[in-house]
Amino acid sequence: QVQLVESGGGLVQPGGSLRLSCAASGSIFSISLMGWYRQAPGKERELVGTITSSGSTNYADSVKGRFTASRDNGKNTVILQMNSLRPEDAAVYYCNADVSFRADGPYFRYWGQGTQVTVSS
Repeated sequence: QVQLVESGGGLVQPGGSLRLSCAASGSIFSISLMGWYRQAPGKERELVGTITSSGSTNYADSVKGRFTASRDNGKNTVILQMNSLRPEDAAVYYCNADVSFRADGPYFRYWGQGTQVTVSS
């Protein structure tokens, strides 16, 4: 029904930047909330940030001031710009989207498969 595909992960040195992208495809009527989560080895998945369809954002304290989420509603895409990366930011990053299939329909949450971010010198 709905596919979310992340891209943009990779290896970066501490202090560097990466830009993650996530595109949703399928029989989508609308997307309300889109978000980014991450999971490091041995740790639980944690919230990185979310963005509403109107552009309101919310971030984890650990990334405030360094990460910025944006979205293109016409393309069903969410971007995560990550600056001043730290070794502790290394994780698999997942995007999600709350999707509805009709005007009066409920929303369902879908997840991408994740993209690896490694921060190391």
